[in-house]
Amino acid sequence: MLHSAVICLDEYVMKVVFSLLVTLSVVFSGQHNVSADAAVPSSREEITLSFAPLVRKAAPAVVNIYTQKIVRARQAVPLFDDPFFRRFFGERFDLGRNQPRTRKQNSLGSGVIVQADGLIVTNKHVIEGADEIRVVLADRREFVAEIAVMDEKTDLAVLRVDTEGDQLPVLSFRDSDDLEVGDLVLAIGNPFGVGQTVTSGIVSAVTRTAIGESDLNAFIQTDAAINPGNSGGALVAMDGRLVGVNTAIFSKSGGSHGIGFAVPSNMVRAVLRGVANNGKLVRPWLGATGQVVNYDIANSLGLKRPGGVLINAVHAAGTGARGGLRVGDVVLAINGHDIQDGNSLKHRVATLPVGETAVLRVWRAGKTRAVKVRLSSAPEKPRRNETLMEGDQPFAGATIVNLSPALAEELSIDPFLEGVMILRTVRGSPANRLRFRGGDIVKTVNGRTVESVSKLLDEMRRPADRWRVGFQRGGKVRELVINR
Repeated sequence: MLHSAVICLDEYVMKVVFSLLVTLSVVFSGQHNVSADAAVPSSREEITLSFAPLVRKAAPAVVNIYTQKIVRARQAVPLFDDPFFRRFFGERFDLGRNQPRTRKQNSLGSGVIVQADGLIVTNKHVIEGADEIRVVLADRREFVAEIAVMDEKTDLAVLRVDTEGDQLPVLSFRDSDDLEVGDLVLAIGNPFGVGQTVTSGIVSAVTRTAIGESDLNAFIQTDAAINPGNSGGALVAMDGRLVGVNTAIFSKSGGSHGIGFAVPSNMVRAVLRGVANNGKLVRPWLGATGQVVNYDIANSLGLKRPGGVLINAVHAAGTGARGGLRVGDVVLAINGHDIQDGNSLKHRVATLPVGETAVLRVWRAGKTRAVKVRLSSAPEKPRRNETLMEGDQPFAGATIVNLSPALAEELSIDPFLEGVMILRTVRGSPANRLRFRGGDIVKTVNGRTVESVSKLLDEMRRPADRWRVGFQRGGKVRELVINR
């Protein structure tokens, strides 16, 4: 009887609510302009709308990712570092603490199945350094995963599992550029390892740049609850398609404060294109750099409002130069998408395929014009010619390379740098003892300019009792004199 009474009361309340909504609609329609599409619920079913059908569709393609790595550490006993005890007991105290110990370190995250044959997208930071990666599906099937692609610049990784011919549930992509602030979204992942969890929210902002360590992303911001463990999970639009991969949160406590960030699906697709290139990502390269247009620059150039990127350098081998982009141009948009700053410019170029033609809207000499560029990858000219230096000379133990735009893109350094760079040094080698380090650019040896690896090899073969080496580090040129 009680159950029956509750149902009747519920039906009565629904009728009252429906009547009130109709009345309020009539009252306010006379005072405000109401959209023609706006309407009050016309049935009980519309009032009790649920995300459940959408979750049933999307959730099977979101996986839990468990990683494990072996951490080696030395035993630390503070007493052994006390100078008093070390003075009287010497190195005997080191016998125990210098023995390395190993332990297993576990971590967790989330991922999204994007191909039915076993291709999964997650965050790079979820699986970085892992010795073992296990993927657990919503139906509890487990797979050991291998890394297909890892991309530092977007914090994305692509995993591959052997399904033995089985077809896995997938999430199809939606164009993330269609998203608008205020759109409803769902976040699906494995926060704190409690199991698959769904939260809802809205898109708080689009194209957020300068978030985290990534330098190519223009993130989607959402207030859907995202917590540790959600990394790599799905941000799903109301049509059930993948619109982003949850990546980071802004938090002072480690928990969700309603500010979460997701890598847009268009960038995810761009990274997936690299899987076909044997795991080596190849991106289009504009070959131009610039600065954001602020209020003062906009006024000086005759622009009505700040925005865009003022180009201050164009590489002769770059796509931009071949398409006619010039120093002094202001790039306002690419393929109809507004450019706000340098990161936004990089992001837009990076989401496009190599070989595609992009249309840049630029401001030049007081007029707006279109510049068409056919996108290509950064060239490796000259070839890197990676060489380990040997012999009785200062650079022995250093691995050196020729700088090129392709190498600069790979190492995330200035693509306009030229010459010979030290990649790394062998510990204890002459180069290491002289404190040369990775990133140093050799400019001169004994007053002679060094343009290439072969030129440096020739210089170091010359008989000499002393070397005067000029090198660039951190934008400053230094000189080191070494006696034999």
